[in-house]
Amino acid sequence: MKVLLLENIHPEAGSVFRMARFHVEAKAEGLDPERESQAVEDVSILGIRSKTRITVDLLQHASHLVAIGAFCIGTDQIDLDACSERGIAVFNAPYSSTRSVVELALGEIIMLVRGVADSSAKLHSGVWKKSAAGSYEIRGKRLGIIGYGNIGSQLSVLAESLGMEVWYFDLMEKLSLGNARKCPFEELLRISDIVTVHIDGRDSNRNFIGEKEFAAMKPGAIFLNLSRGFVVDMEALAKYLASGKISGAAVDVFPEEPEGNLAPFSCMLQGMPNVILTPHIGGSTEEAQQNIGAFVAGRIVDYLATGNTSTSVNFPSIHPAPTRYLHRFVHIHRNIPGMLAKINDLFARHGINIAGQHLETKGSIGYAVIDVQEECDPSVIEELNRIPHTIRSRIVY
Repeated sequence: MKVLLLENIHPEAGSVFRMARFHVEAKAEGLDPERESQAVEDVSILGIRSKTRITVDLLQHASHLVAIGAFCIGTDQIDLDACSERGIAVFNAPYSSTRSVVELALGEIIMLVRGVADSSAKLHSGVWKKSAAGSYEIRGKRLGIIGYGNIGSQLSVLAESLGMEVWYFDLMEKLSLGNARKCPFEELLRISDIVTVHIDGRDSNRNFIGEKEFAAMKPGAIFLNLSRGFVVDMEALAKYLASGKISGAAVDVFPEEPEGNLAPFSCMLQGMPNVILTPHIGGSTEEAQQNIGAFVAGRIVDYLATGNTSTSVNFPSIHPAPTRYLHRFVHIHRNIPGMLAKINDLFARHGINIAGQHLETKGSIGYAVIDVQEECDPSVIEELNRIPHTIRSRIVY
């Protein structure tokens, strides 16, 4: 099976796949739009990061593809429904870069509250301006966290350990860590000295923070966005920075980002005082990238070796235990009544006793794991694939 790793995925991923005896090809860039169909036609496992888009058109040329690894947190760049319809399991790394993003956010909060970015820019231009005016400690300041998921909750813990008072807003009910307190969105904007955004990339979050939200913030507030570029109205942010209502900002993600390191970048926040701009590097540490490479590659190898889908983004979750049985099959099918009966009938007609079986459904697809003790004729897998409404089946071992 061929593995294609794009966008400079950490070499640890390639090592994991090679240890499992896959053929690995790694590239620093993404897919060439003019040759992407040829690039994926013989690929069984595709590894991407945030730049490569997995569309229906691309999947039509990837008939061998069984799994996709998103070596990042988000999967907005992948048409998950189209992957499910083709029996392609998708895996990501929802936790591996959490610490790196949190550390960057915390460091930027300290630098912005102290005015370090502005002081550094002045010194680079030859201006010595030593003053305590407008420079503060973070101890005792109110941190408002929008989105209390993996990143927001860990930031909460570290910020509180430094003496900050933490408030958060989340659409879901979450367990508050430490002394963090949940509050309504409007109240969080009104009372927070620092507002930081850590929400996902769903379409409903587009321009989540805009003119109205910046107007509601406390005069002199600090603002950070390390989530998705399009969740913030950049024109509104620039306006309130220019007016002084927002006294500083750190932005790591942008509505439009260059395709690569050699492409030019332009943003309306460039040159503004006390603004830190970073090129989408929240999770870009050696530790995070190595962890992501090992985690995602390991989950895909485990899926192919055991049928485990417990960390898949789009498949029903099954974590089958290792067994002593001779063979294991997996069957991916449309989620309609009677599919399990048809699978069982096929094995019965072949005189094969099913020793263990798991079935879970998610949305439009069902996922079955079948363990048998007897030797099986190779034609069984072909017959499994011929059952009406089958998407894909395979023998695991």
